Amino acid sequence: MQCSYFDAGRCRSCTLMGSPYTEQLAGKQSHCQALLSDHAALEWLEPIASQESAFRNKAKMVVSGTARNPTIGILDADGHGIDLRKCGVCSPGLRAVFPVVAHFIRLHRITPYDVPHRSGELKHIIVTESPDGDIMLRLVLRTDQLVPRIRKHLPDLLAELPQVKVVSVNLHPEHKAVLEGDREILLTEQSTLNMRVNGINLHLRPQSFFQTNSGMAAALYRQGRDWVNELAPASVWDLYCGVGGFALHSAAPGRTVTGIEFSSEAIASARLSSDEAGLQGMQFEAGDATAFALAAEQSPDLVIVNPPRRGIGKELCGWLEASDVRHVVYSSCNAQSLARDLAALPSFTARRARVLDMFPQTTHYEVMVLLERAG
Repeated sequence: MQCSYFDAGRCRSCTLMGSPYTEQLAGKQSHCQALLSDHAALEWLEPIASQESAFRNKAKMVVSGTARNPTIGILDADGHGIDLRKCGVCSPGLRAVFPVVAHFIRLHRITPYDVPHRSGELKHIIVTESPDGDIMLRLVLRTDQLVPRIRKHLPDLLAELPQVKVVSVNLHPEHKAVLEGDREILLTEQSTLNMRVNGINLHLRPQSFFQTNSGMAAALYRQGRDWVNELAPASVWDLYCGVGGFALHSAAPGRTVTGIEFSSEAIASARLSSDEAGLQGMQFEAGDATAFALAAEQSPDLVIVNPPRRGIGKELCGWLEASDVRHVVYSSCNAQSLARDLAALPSFTARRARVLDMFPQTTHYEVMVLLERAG
């Protein structure tokens, strides 16, 4: 893939841009195998490739410039905007939204936030596209001052972009390097974006996490489902379950599945998906994954973990070591923390692993490992 922004030095976010894709994928496989080289019994399955471009279903874009001439993209080293409306890793559905939002900003005088001067209102737009082409649009503002204006003129935006189903304002009053704040103001009647994956409807709320590559998310959940069904456990825990992707794919007659996620918004989405599908034996609870495990009176047959980049950590590893859990399906977006966690699980043998290229044009990837208790 070639990118004019990268070639011109305007954006270097995709550090592997211009490298042949086959080399990118082989390099990720080699990197992961080297990190997990201590696990001699590990069978490496073929890596799963992504499409090279237009794969992102979510764009987190900085809004800068002026209300008359806004930029939608990133900031340079001095805090000035670089416009990336034609970014090639974003899906066509995302790219179709950017110019319409820019026109909306100009027409209704929505002042972008000026980072160097700490003035203005609109900081970011966060746009997510479902596999069916529907859109969630979130506007991150410094204060609620412009919310009445945005609400008043929102019907014009929705008329021009009928694919936009969910719109919200996120309030982020502080001047610091985080993307969004805690308070969300919903502006549409519809509150969730329907992410249909492998025939399962996952409901995404504004502050919930979902994988940024829908095709790879579907492959990830299929791989987890295949391993779980092959092992046929009577009970499964999905820790760090998000909106319930792995848990819902693990449902089966006679099997109990419990999903744990810190975000109550994500848990509400998972429950909605489970109820709509009429699944039995499903339970979702909001809470800390490690605290849940430590407080439980019984352990399940199989545990699925899909933690943030830091991994599951020593405490949860220690609980797994002392538990009766027979198998673990570990999905990781950081093979270094994965390797560290596996070293803290000597009672388990890593049996199979698979790299999934969730993030083409970058050095990042997802890897899944199937662990079996030794003996």
